[in-house]
Amino acid sequence: MHDKPKSTESPKCHDCVCEYNRLEEARFWTRIMMEHALFIKLGLPANEPKLRAEAEDFKEKFARLLERLELVDKLKGDLLKDLIRAVEAFIEFKAFLLKLLIQCKADPGSNYPLLLDHIRREAERFLGLLVSPLPQDPLTLLLQQEAFWLRIMKEHIEFVIHLLDPSERELIEQAEAFRITFSRLLETARDLKSMAAVMPRRFNTVICFTQEVINHTMQLRNFKAAAFELAELCKLLSIVSTPLLLDHIRREADKFLDELGVLLPEVKNCSSNC
Repeated sequence: MHDKPKSTESPKCHDCVCEYNRLEEARFWTRIMMEHALFIKLGLPANEPKLRAEAEDFKEKFARLLERLELVDKLKGDLLKDLIRAVEAFIEFKAFLLKLLIQCKADPGSNYPLLLDHIRREAERFLGLLVSPLPQDPLTLLLQQEAFWLRIMKEHIEFVIHLLDPSERELIEQAEAFRITFSRLLETARDLKSMAAVMPRRFNTVICFTQEVINHTMQLRNFKAAAFELAELCKLLSIVSTPLLLDHIRREADKFLDELGVLLPEVKNCSSNC
């Protein structure tokens, strides 16, 4: 069984301004990138040896970068440059694979086009944090992250639904209920993010909404953890390439909850009269 990594509260806030710790983000997302490369390789068909080899190269590259990140206390210099170059190249590789599938120029294997787009967007977010981690007010940052992560959570559910065996009716029913809930939450997050563009001094609706998001995300996180345990014990009928995939999406839910746990109190302190 895989050890659960210690939780990290990367957003740092002071005087109603929040920003991300690039080193903590780099450690988290570099592991995610390494696993993305593994999942891509496992999903590629056997008649694509060059693409499989390239995915393996990315997995090894991010594994080496992760080792280097664990040895430093600041992200700077050659390490930062090497990491940026690796993420940029990986984004290009993911986009290349997605284009091949969209244009029907490669066998799909088990890499859904939406999955490739999903992990490409995650890599682009990581790159943005590496290149320009600008501080922002907590309300803006909270709504940005809710819109980003709720889409990620919704897509995780959709992938799980399509990977479970049709006989797993109870799990599929649970996942479908989560899909409906997170689709609704995503639409609301996008609406609130748009409204916040007028820069209100207070936006108390966001406080209530975020607590609802936390409650539902905790339930989804537990669902993912339970599915991972079932897969580890060979009690899950699915075409999941490896149980690590389920642990991977559970860790991303934990990351979302960590960010909410930091940003919500700041919004309460700086942007509400509750």
